[in-house]
Amino acid sequence: MLTDDEDLPMLMQRAYRYALSLTHEPEEARDLVQDAAMSISRRGGPWNIRFMTTVVRNRFIDLYRRARKVPFESLDDSAAAPLEDETVEGPVDEGLMDLILGSLKPSEREVLYLSAVEEYTTAEIAEMTGRPRGTVLSILHRTKHKLRHRLSHETGLRN
Repeated sequence: MLTDDEDLPMLMQRAYRYALSLTHEPEEARDLVQDAAMSISRRGGPWNIRFMTTVVRNRFIDLYRRARKVPFESLDDSAAAPLEDETVEGPVDEGLMDLILGSLKPSEREVLYLSAVEEYTTAEIAEMTGRPRGTVLSILHRTKHKLRHRLSHETGLRN
């Protein structure tokens, strides 16, 4: 059953944005949402964003494990860029941002999306993704650092 503040089109749109954060491919995101909606429909609900994102995430993991498209990488970031406090000034080109977001791991895009767009707390993200809260905090911190580093590097090269 949908909550009072959510209708089906809004639920599907939010699920699509979440799926897009995982896949970074519009067609694959649509397929994930459709598959998740069919699964929820067969089950008889519940129709809420938490359950929908859980089903989308599980479908994503199942499909890509099977296809071996998602390498399971260690959370150890031995090849991470050196820590520097860099900020990006001015507007960022949409194509550049798309390119940089596409270079992130699906788990990084997922945590960033849930935090920045859906505004979930790290505890809520940890519960939704089945990761420890500290791991979510670490992924979020490294992802933001990676984005700042790449944006400042790319915008510095283009100026």
